[in-house]
Amino acid sequence: MRYSLFFYLFQKAKIRLGILKLTKEDVDILESFFAYYRQLNPKHKIDFEKRLVYFLAIKKFVPRGIEMVTREMELLIGATAVMISFGFQDVHLKHFKKILVYGDNYYSTINLQYHQGEVNPRLGIIVISWKNFVKGMEDGTDGINLGIHEMAHALKLENQIHYNGQSNFFSPKRWMDFSVLAKNEIQRIMDGEDSIFRDSAANNPHEFFAVALESFFENPQRLKDYDSGLYQSLAFLLKQDPIVLSNGRS
Repeated sequence: MRYSLFFYLFQKAKIRLGILKLTKEDVDILESFFAYYRQLNPKHKIDFEKRLVYFLAIKKFVPRGIEMVTREMELLIGATAVMISFGFQDVHLKHFKKILVYGDNYYSTINLQYHQGEVNPRLGIIVISWKNFVKGMEDGTDGINLGIHEMAHALKLENQIHYNGQSNFFSPKRWMDFSVLAKNEIQRIMDGEDSIFRDSAANNPHEFFAVALESFFENPQRLKDYDSGLYQSLAFLLKQDPIVLSNGRS
């Protein structure tokens, strides 16, 4: 435990000293492919870059069925994690130390099914299918994004893990406010009423949270127009408003 704390502090110190930082090529990738970062004001971009550098420094990316995890893969997967946690200064999904990257769908010997991604809190890993990750980013407004979905699961689990010093960052009141509205929307979906969320969002509250975050970050205005109360509850819960951030007003 002490070693882990020392490692995290050491990495932060290297970032402060400028030893660890994004290259111009790294920034170009973010500007080209990551709309959330591109729309931030200069001050927030600097903050985003520092958090991304730290996130990448404390994670181990592991290739599965592919030759290597490229720098572009690391940057875009890491940027997705930084985006959803951007409202919390010191939340880096610390519990999840490894990110496994498959080229395509992969077969799970546990439930004998093919998967696009998953989060395993017992092993502390996040698993991503790169093909589906890219597919989710290609249409940035359809509310379907594998990276956001899996990182949302990881964020929610991180909030519940009590031994690593990063839990309980969600305000209980804000979580309750969101949960009430989520429950209502889940019931709407189950009743067959029109909804902007896909049917799988009604599987359970955990799945609804992940699906809701896909819409919240990919097409925030559409979600706000559909249900301003639900949108605002997520903005309060996550301590950020993508619409405000994209307009450079924060």
